[in-house]
Amino acid sequence: MQESPLERLIQEPGPGREMADRDTLDRLQKRLGAAAEQARLLDVGYTVVETPVGKLLLAATHAGLVRVAFDCEDHDAVLALLAERISPRILAAPDRLQAAAAQITEYFDGTRRTFDLPLDLRLTAGFRRSVVEHLRDIGYGSTATYSAVAALAGSPGAVRAVGTACALNPLPVVVPCHRVVRSDGSTGGYRGGPAAKRLLLNLEAAA
Repeated sequence: MQESPLERLIQEPGPGREMADRDTLDRLQKRLGAAAEQARLLDVGYTVVETPVGKLLLAATHAGLVRVAFDCEDHDAVLALLAERISPRILAAPDRLQAAAAQITEYFDGTRRTFDLPLDLRLTAGFRRSVVEHLRDIGYGSTATYSAVAALAGSPGAVRAVGTACALNPLPVVVPCHRVVRSDGSTGGYRGGPAAKRLLLNLEAAA
């Protein structure tokens, strides 16, 4: 009996075989994630969204969005850390992240200025958490200096600590640490890199 093209693709090595394997694995992961979600066995679900600043990994617990990660952070390393710090029961679950993915897309399309999502801030604590919570007070298209955020967080002299809190913000884009700039007007550092920070600031300035 003559082999079908699909059978040959499965048996033969090469790029086509690798792509078929990846597609099959993606489908299986999604089915497994959906089944785990339905059975309440999934502690952390994630998906990846294409954006103008590259692929963003979105991860959520039952409490809310817990992590947004840039490509440059190495998504596999981020998932491994989430498994270690939150739970090893972590799978691709795009349904759980549907609202977050849609709002991220709307933001980059210029049709959304604020995010309306439940957030899980367990990955930050103490003064850093206070800073992250105050970042949401910086409005779309506006900026604040590191020193101004330090004052808002109740520690006017903790400018460097604010910089560290912004650099370690677990929810960049959604919690807008990109709106924090240096007192001389330069953009300063950013978890997603300086180009991503400039893009986000320019996007909001053009709206």
